[in-house]
Amino acid sequence: MSTDTGHAAIVHWRRSIWNGARCEPVLLTLRPDGLQMQDRSLATVLRADPHSVTGRLTRLGTLLLTIDGRRYALVGRPASLSPAPSTDQQRALANASHGSPPSAAAGGAVDQVFNGGAGARMRDWHARLAAAGARLT
Repeated sequence: MSTDTGHAAIVHWRRSIWNGARCEPVLLTLRPDGLQMQDRSLATVLRADPHSVTGRLTRLGTLLLTIDGRRYALVGRPASLSPAPSTDQQRALANASHGSPPSAAAGGAVDQVFNGGAGARMRDWHARLAAAGARLT
C-alpha cells in the first residue's frame, strides 16, 4: 500500500493571455487516484488520470497541460488584476495539505526576487505530474 498522500497547492489558471482578471486561482490536487482542479467556489474544473495528461513547461514557467483535448495554462503567481484565492480554497488547501510534506521548491535568487518563486513552484508541479505518469516534455 502506498503512503503517498499526494500534493495540493493554489496555482493560477491563465484563461486569457491578455486579460489579467481572467487569471483565476485554482486548487490543484494530485492524489494517487488522480489530478483535480477546483475553482474559487470549489466546483471541479477538471478531474483526470495523470496518465492522460500531456504538456510542457515553458521557459517562463507556465505549465501547459492538455487534458481531453483542452489546454490549461497554469502559472505559479497571479496577475495584478487576478482575484485572490477564496476562503473556501484556502480552507480546502489546509485540509488537503494536512499531514503531507510541504513542497521543497525554492527556486533561484532571480526567480525569488522577480517572480516570487513561481517558476520553482511550477517546476515542482511538472516533476510531480511526470512522476505520476503524465507525458510531459
